Amino acid sequence: CSRMFAFQEGKSERLGDICLSLRYVPTAGKLTVVVLEAKNLKKMDVGGLSDPYVKIHLMQNGKRLKKKKTSIKKNTLNPYYNESFSFEVPCEQIEVAVTVLDYDKIGKNDAIGKVLLGGTSTGTELRHWSDMLANPRRPIAQWHGLKPEDEVNALMSNKK
Repeated sequence: CSRMFAFQEGKSERLGDICLSLRYVPTAGKLTVVVLEAKNLKKMDVGGLSDPYVKIHLMQNGKRLKKKKTSIKKNTLNPYYNESFSFEVPCEQIEVAVTVLDYDKIGKNDAIGKVLLGGTSTGTELRHWSDMLANPRRPIAQWHGLKPEDEVNALMSNKK
């Protein structure tokens, strides 16, 4: 993954970063999202580590169309996944919500952070999406700084 860093200015708490590769094949209407790795994830467990996994939602007009998730990586804040997910995409007016969560055997899996990629995103997320559309059939990898889940969900609900 290219070592591009997204630093969040003025954020009190770093949630970590995720490296994603996006590839779109317009002729086949196929979007491939590769979850490459994450690093410096926020500690979620008592022992000072987390059991992170990544959930991907394909979104259209604020509605979830499809959901995929990676395997769980035990006891790490710097997980390596290299897991690929392909979606049949109805049109380009879709978004991809990527959430990093801490797996817990008991109770709810807590979200560590989230990013939203699509044509209405901002910053590095929008640039990544635009680069993907400008380079059909080529995988484009980029690092993204995770944001609080509530913040990203609020953005998504405003678009309905």
